[in-house]
Amino acid sequence: MSLQFVIDGYNIINHPAFSQKCNKIRPSPEALLKLIKINRPCGKNNAIVVFDGYPPQDFYAQADNVEVIFSRKESADDKIKRIVESYGNRKIIVVVSDDNEVKFFARSSGAKAMSAEEFLNPESKSRSRKENMAESKLSYSQMHKINEELKKIWLR
Repeated sequence: MSLQFVIDGYNIINHPAFSQKCNKIRPSPEALLKLIKINRPCGKNNAIVVFDGYPPQDFYAQADNVEVIFSRKESADDKIKRIVESYGNRKIIVVVSDDNEVKFFARSSGAKAMSAEEFLNPESKSRSRKENMAESKLSYSQMHKINEELKKIWLR
């Protein structure tokens, strides 16, 4: 079963990591689609990229497994929410946005949520997870000793 990415386009384009990856002064929707096509942050999964407003006059972009939607008169956030609601199996959806309301909506609907940073730099998330796991490897006696010391300090 493949995943369905739903991406808040301008949210990604306006992220500082996007300009670093694209080496462009003016990030654009075309640049985001090119990044998705070349770097494949969605893997071989399908993606829907949602942009606010209307398409630029000269907009033409095509990428495999990527559908581009301009929200026109509604906000991209509302369009993303409607897309998530339209899916029967929301466990396969990954919403990419830095908007907390959109991420909360996705999670409460049963979908996964991912930040722009995690999308643009997937290695940063896996690295921090590994560091957290390495730090939390305490033996039971070590945890007990720490708890006893904390009790002495806090429960005087």
